[in-house]
Amino acid sequence: MTDPITDMLNRIKNAMAAQKPEVLVPFSKLKNEVANVLMREKFVGGVKRITKGKVKFLKINLEYQQGVPSLEGVKRVSKPGQRIYVKANEIKKIKQGFGVSVISTSKGLMTGKEARKARLGGEMLLEVW
Repeated sequence: MTDPITDMLNRIKNAMAAQKPEVLVPFSKLKNEVANVLMREKFVGGVKRITKGKVKFLKINLEYQQGVPSLEGVKRVSKPGQRIYVKANEIKKIKQGFGVSVISTSKGLMTGKEARKARLGGEMLLEVW
C-alpha cells in the first residue's frame, strides 16, 4: 500500500455505500487527525482508537441523514508522487462552500477555512464534500 490516507478514504466511502454503521482502519497519527477533522465537520459520526491484540485500529462511526451518507465525495489532492502546497491566500472554497479542504500546516491539520483565518499555508491533503 503506497498511500494509507487514500486507503482510509476508500474504506470509508465503501462502507457508506454499503450502509455500514462503522468501519475499522489501521491506526496512524495522521489518519487519526484526518478522521478528527472529518468528525468536526460532521462528515463522520465519531472516532475511537481501539486495540485488538497488539494491532491498533481507528473505529470510525459513519454519519447518515435519512439514509443518505453525509460524505458524498472525496478527492485526494496531494499524493505521494506529487505533493501540492498552497499559500493561505490560494486556498479556495470547495463546492461553493459546501465542501471542506483538509490542509497540513505547521500548526497541525485544519480545514481550509481555519487555515485562511490563521493565515497559514501548507500541504493540501484532500477535498471532501
